[in-house]
Amino acid sequence: MLTADFDFELPEELIAAEPVANRTDARLLVVDRNSGTWEHRRVIDLPSLGRPGDLWLLNNSKVIPARLLDTGAGVEALLLEETSQNHWRCLTTPARKTRQDARLSFAPRTPGAPPLAATVLKTLPSGERILRFHEPFSPDAYGLMPVPPYILKRRKAGAGPADPDALDRERYQTVFAARDGSVAAPTAGLHFTPELLARLPHAFVTLHVGLGTFRPIKTERLEDHIMHEERFWIPEETAAAAMAASRRIAVGTTVARVLETVRTLHAAGGKTHLFIRPPYHFRHVHVLMTNFHLPRSSLLVLVASFLGDRGPGRESTPHRKSIEMIRAIYADAIREHYRFYSYGDAMLII
Repeated sequence: MLTADFDFELPEELIAAEPVANRTDARLLVVDRNSGTWEHRRVIDLPSLGRPGDLWLLNNSKVIPARLLDTGAGVEALLLEETSQNHWRCLTTPARKTRQDARLSFAPRTPGAPPLAATVLKTLPSGERILRFHEPFSPDAYGLMPVPPYILKRRKAGAGPADPDALDRERYQTVFAARDGSVAAPTAGLHFTPELLARLPHAFVTLHVGLGTFRPIKTERLEDHIMHEERFWIPEETAAAAMAASRRIAVGTTVARVLETVRTLHAAGGKTHLFIRPPYHFRHVHVLMTNFHLPRSSLLVLVASFLGDRGPGRESTPHRKSIEMIRAIYADAIREHYRFYSYGDAMLII
């Protein structure tokens, strides 16, 4: 299957530079994958769309303030993983200023606090760097929230909040975030409030979202794409609740990947590099809630896969039709001026 099948054009003004004022005010496109029809609702309507026996499964990974800015060289570093004490695997830009042995000095968030010194130890085959920080540090003291580049681009053009760091620390984080480790938000979960969750039977899994989740697929064919690895956990109580549920609703593609990684629902943990692409039969996910995704992304491919899988006992839709369906859905969302990507609106696919 060609990656180009998952390309589309989006007017730049539809890329959300900031979230809606209230999380549950986001729009919700409710798609019936069997009838091929959809309707326009709001996230606040979710309880009325549920059924007895439902279980809403959410990703409780917490986004770390992973974006560091150098004080003089104009270097930006994104913390990806602490490989050992004071050593981090990072994505750095511009690459020419972060060659081996380069010294960096990152700005603190608090004026007057000392800068954070680091040295580039080596460049990995992927182009990422290993940085050695000269002393222990807290990302909270030095880092900004790692909102995606397309949001930063929109803000540089004049869109967005007056105080982006304060807003992102609150809103580029789910209200139920509990386990540090993500460098991007599980965005479908951003729409939930404690009040909404209290009205929905729910449980949590964890998948620490990595940078690769949002990177476009570079290969010409989907079959040649190598999925990044991400660490996940399914707690015992979540597995038990999921087994007992008559309908499992995955809030986000990250949750769908966690559930589909295990053959049977049980307490588990490890790393997953599962790449879900059409045609795919979902074993454990009955309903999917998700945001609108970047073109040529693995997330968009997963959503097309779910649209094509019509559920237990039903024959799957030919993958060409599932591609046509997601194109039609996205085209209608654009016509209706839905807000796209991380801070944008959502879909519920039943």
